[in-house]
Amino acid sequence: MSLCLGCMHEKQNNTICPHCGFDNSQTQGAPYLPANTLLKDRFLIGRRLETNGESTRYIGFDNAAKKIVSIREYLPIGHIARDENKAVVKVLEGHDEIFSNVKSNFISYYKTVERLKEFSAMMTVYAVFEANNTAYAVEEYAEMIPFEEYTERSGGSLDWDVARPLFMPVISALEALHKNNIGHYAVSPSNMYITSTGKIKLSGFSTEYERKRGTVLKSQLFSGCAAPEQYEKNFPLDSITEIYGFTATLFYALTGNIPENAQERLKDSRLLMSKNTVKRLPPHVVTALANGLNVDRSKRIKDFDDLRSQLSAAATVQAIQEEISRTSSMTPVKEDDKNKQSGMSSTSIVLVSLIVSLILFSIAGYFWYLQNPLEGIFNNNDNIQETTAPPQQQEWTGPVVQDYVGKTYTEVSASAEADDKVIVVRAIKDEYSDTVPQGSVISQYPAPNTPIESEGESTVYVTVSKGPLMRALPNIENLTVSEAAKLLSDAGFLATAETEYSDKYGESRVIAYKSNQPGDKLEEGSTVVIRVSKGVESTQPIQQ
Repeated sequence: MSLCLGCMHEKQNNTICPHCGFDNSQTQGAPYLPANTLLKDRFLIGRRLETNGESTRYIGFDNAAKKIVSIREYLPIGHIARDENKAVVKVLEGHDEIFSNVKSNFISYYKTVERLKEFSAMMTVYAVFEANNTAYAVEEYAEMIPFEEYTERSGGSLDWDVARPLFMPVISALEALHKNNIGHYAVSPSNMYITSTGKIKLSGFSTEYERKRGTVLKSQLFSGCAAPEQYEKNFPLDSITEIYGFTATLFYALTGNIPENAQERLKDSRLLMSKNTVKRLPPHVVTALANGLNVDRSKRIKDFDDLRSQLSAAATVQAIQEEISRTSSMTPVKEDDKNKQSGMSSTSIVLVSLIVSLILFSIAGYFWYLQNPLEGIFNNNDNIQETTAPPQQQEWTGPVVQDYVGKTYTEVSASAEADDKVIVVRAIKDEYSDTVPQGSVISQYPAPNTPIESEGESTVYVTVSKGPLMRALPNIENLTVSEAAKLLSDAGFLATAETEYSDKYGESRVIAYKSNQPGDKLEEGSTVVIRVSKGVESTQPIQQ
């Protein structure tokens, strides 16, 4: 059997895979594991899927079970190196203790996840083992749809009746993780998939070192879904943190938009939700979203039971309904005697039923209003005035959509906040641009100067620039390793290091790039290898 290393399907004698188009002649450079490596005489390594500061994930094939798998390798960037076409990981000088401690944590974490196979919302971990001076976790890999794609296919957002059965099993999975003293801390649309049977699978597991600032690893946080405390240095993470990420992902599913970055929401905690969306969702769900996404930890939903409760039917309404059901069941009435006992016609009964329903609805609305989670959190669009479209022969003199292109998203948000006729919604994904600076608006819909004629046309969707895809490598010569790492990180690059003796540069100073020059342009997120000095090589006199 000749497998494609890009998708692990049979490619026969083709170099270019007929299924996925992957070129099987290309190599997988260090520090990543060479493609076609066999682990434990069983697991075949394919192409790299993604990398974070703690590990790298590859597509793989389990020769024993005859199925495609996902294989995650503990590979903490900045602490290791690997020779080209070699499997063994080398720990950088002075990093042994850090490497060993985090590796032990990695193994313990994945062995815990491995034990939680019964939770349907979690990707199954099949095996955890050590090899090549590092550690590996083998995870299921199925033909699944990324959750973002699933949501887009569903019209950009999901109805609550669709989202509820998808998300409730995720709460149980997260609760199980925390009962075992670990967490996910990266629940986001990017880490969720939909199976062929219509169930959610949660992926993207990493230790706590990877999910907050200030640790020994280069952290990976998902903007809009990471809680405010994850941006603080070494802040202890807990279920309150987890609930923020879960609620942010549910918010995306129900609205089609990711909440603003938590650091920005500390300045302005309001969430962008159109009035039509608020009307479409049950009031208790809107309440739960507001409470789960509160940037103030002391006011956020505290535990998973409370989260379930708030996402269920409003407690007050449910209690009233149960009491009515209980009371009526205690006084059964024979069908023939109903009208005699009540003295009412069927028409009167219908009218009374309608009145009771209206009263219940009013009571529910009253209790929901008392909770008042929307004030100061969601934008108040009730003041938007409806205007009558002007006659075609007259020039429009009413409000129009502003021109946001070229302005920073911060400026646009502030401008929209002051304009009670416009809500600005940021696109789900930012886009690269060689001409528009990072953080500024590339495009908008509707176009500038479009008349705001009705409530339905008051939302403006903007796409924000990620800056250029191709980034220039900064000059890192003679910097310390930490200085170089920060400079490269700020420029959008990952780095790994190789050490060597040098007569010119002091110990732990950067000599140069291994295969590049300052000013070279590479894609954002590319990994570069830097050469680090071990100082002058000592020489011993020859003994006669």
